[in-house]
Amino acid sequence: MANLRISTLGDATMTSLKLKTLLASLALAASGMAAAQNSLLNVSYDVAREFYKDYNAAFAAHYKKTTGQDVKIDQSHAGSSAQARAVNDGLAADVVTMNTTTDVQFLADSGVVAKDWAKKFPHDASPTTSTMLFLVRNGNPKGIKDWDDLIKPGVQVIVVNPKTGGNGRYAYLAAWGAVREKGGTEAQAAEFVGKLYKNVPILAKGGRDATATFLQRNQGDVLITFESEVVSIDREFGTGKVDAVYPSVSVVAENPVAVVERTVAKKGTAQLAKAYLDYLYSEEAQEIAAKHAIRPRSETVLKKYADTFKPLKQFTVAKYFGSLTEAQKVHFNDGGQFDKLYTPGAK
Repeated sequence: MANLRISTLGDATMTSLKLKTLLASLALAASGMAAAQNSLLNVSYDVAREFYKDYNAAFAAHYKKTTGQDVKIDQSHAGSSAQARAVNDGLAADVVTMNTTTDVQFLADSGVVAKDWAKKFPHDASPTTSTMLFLVRNGNPKGIKDWDDLIKPGVQVIVVNPKTGGNGRYAYLAAWGAVREKGGTEAQAAEFVGKLYKNVPILAKGGRDATATFLQRNQGDVLITFESEVVSIDREFGTGKVDAVYPSVSVVAENPVAVVERTVAKKGTAQLAKAYLDYLYSEEAQEIAAKHAIRPRSETVLKKYADTFKPLKQFTVAKYFGSLTEAQKVHFNDGGQFDKLYTPGAK
């Protein structure tokens, strides 16, 4: 009987150990799940990295104050279209913050973000905008003032490949639309853009690569890029390296955002992801955007930073291209207008 009792106690001890191990495992899993639910990955475009660095700190403080919870936010930056493809291929972004609606729509068409993503947040889910301008070397040695100067002999233009980044697509559309704004025809716009790209020695992969080509590798006379890149360059390379030239007309560039439904459903981060994007519309976030020369939607903040945002005639993509989706089909898909106008190395 004694032996039997010892055996029974052994089984009970083993059962207790197994139960403790199971509970510990469940607690660890729960802890990991809780940690996952309080962490986000924002997959974004190149030129927005400094803005989101400051925004993330502001949002984390706001979230802690309103919920009592800490939140961890990770960032990923590259060319907008390359980022969209990475998310489509499995990169576990909780949110995407892009610079062209086509990149978000691509994810919607794949079922990665909601079909009606543009209706989930105000202003068609674009909390900020930007525009395209020219950055020239200090003193503007080539005397560049407007679009026509970019097709002059001997002027080298640095620009992003419109097939890999929204920065490049907006530069192309801005150039095309500038001709139309001055009364030119579609044929004249095509001719002008063709001449412009003959002055492009190399196509950059994304906005940051374009800046590096221009400033670090010292190539080109003018860089076409987002207005916000002026602030980034001054911070990274020091003030006085470049002058900003505002052309007579440019394009409105919307910065769309969306929750990545595929990821948040797995991680349980839907509520946090929505809160993260909602806060982009707050006055605090709009002011952070303005400090980075990203145009806020808030009229109050826009007026406050009137010195930052020079008066500039702007046209919408819809005016000449229908939509970015239509522009993608006509101009940037394989065999489209861009492929017809641009020949690598051609002069």
